[in-house]
Amino acid sequence: MTVAYTGDMSAAPRQSRYSKEEFARLGEEIYERDILPKLSAEDEGKAVAIEVETGDYEVDRDEIAAGDRLRARHPDALFWFRRVGSRHFYRFGYHGSTAA
Repeated sequence: MTVAYTGDMSAAPRQSRYSKEEFARLGEEIYERDILPKLSAEDEGKAVAIEVETGDYEVDRDEIAAGDRLRARHPDALFWFRRVGSRHFYRFGYHGSTAA
């Protein structure tokens, strides 16, 4: 089961009815099909919070702000987060240039 951040650190994490793979697939499908075509160059690097059951979403430079606005409309939902212009929301480790 997928466990997602609910915006309330004191609350127990909510479990999804979807597997991790299905949750990710739904989030990515909604992003690619419905959200990406509406984004512009100014949105590069912003966070997108997606409610996978309705397709509702928020875009903001601050992922917490995006999640909070979406949470106001969907208080019990789990969200898929995506960074505009990247396949990853966060990257860990060294990412230096390989140019000689």
